[in-house]
Amino acid sequence: METAVRITETEAYRAPEDRASHAYGNKRTPRTEVFFHAPGTAYVYLCYGIHEMMNVVTGPAGTPHAVLIRAGEPSRGTEFIMARRKINTLHPRLTSGPGVLTKALGIDRSLNGSNLLDPAGKIRLEVTGPPVDSSAITATPRIGIDYAGAPWVNKPWRFYLRDNPFVSRLGAFKET
Repeated sequence: METAVRITETEAYRAPEDRASHAYGNKRTPRTEVFFHAPGTAYVYLCYGIHEMMNVVTGPAGTPHAVLIRAGEPSRGTEFIMARRKINTLHPRLTSGPGVLTKALGIDRSLNGSNLLDPAGKIRLEVTGPPVDSSAITATPRIGIDYAGAPWVNKPWRFYLRDNPFVSRLGAFKET
């Protein structure tokens, strides 16, 4: 029952100064402690009491930087992804959006703190294709962080693959 996606959309969070980050101001709680772990650690959390979402810790240990995985294009185990989502056709809404994506991949909070760089891990990041040329990537402001205020709400820290339908809220902002 192995499933995989090609990551098509992300958002960056740069704490401690980023007001949109759960670790803003170096806030350490049982929920955010994983944010301070080594790069390549999964930070899986419940959002609005409904959706489980996953970030990849990217800063050096002790520095709470992370990247939210917002969407992906199914590449392996598509039939299991469709079954988890109760959708019978390969369609962008299958894996477009951070809460939808984790559901499609079977990611939940039990995987919080997992080492995503462990080749034998239950969940992992793998480089399986050629590098993406930067001209194929669009940058826009992040989604759903109005509470963070300026300048954070305007930072072009959402990145997605141009012309890929497996992206949440495609066209939500003007490309930069």
